[in-house]
Amino acid sequence: MSAPDPELKKELDATLQTRRELGPEYENELLDSFLEKVEQRLDNVVDKRVRRQLAEQQMVAARGGSVRPQPAPHTDADGLGARLGLAVASLVLAIPLTAIAVANAGLTGLVTCWAGIVAVNGFQASRSWFSRSGPDHDRR
Repeated sequence: MSAPDPELKKELDATLQTRRELGPEYENELLDSFLEKVEQRLDNVVDKRVRRQLAEQQMVAARGGSVRPQPAPHTDADGLGARLGLAVASLVLAIPLTAIAVANAGLTGLVTCWAGIVAVNGFQASRSWFSRSGPDHDRR
């Protein structure tokens, strides 16, 4: 996992400050704008990785080596990385979601917001647990 992006943190802080100044009537637009910036950041990271892999393959080919297709990285949807990623993402998003929920609905909003966060993480954890406990699960 890479280090937190300081630019993205600044954007989140600015979004939250703007929301405080403008009020709840603009929060949908502010969240859309922030999430678009997060998506752009992710796209940039993926593009950078793809370009690096292509450059490595071109170097191997230029040196006369055979370019074998690289096996896809192991992407177990229920792997530790996916579970950890979901947990971290839900905690990061919990900050603005909690602020929005409390500002609009008080204690009821807070409880509802966190019930949703716990439910999503609980569902993912139960999926992972049940998929590992089946008879076909191969122990590594």
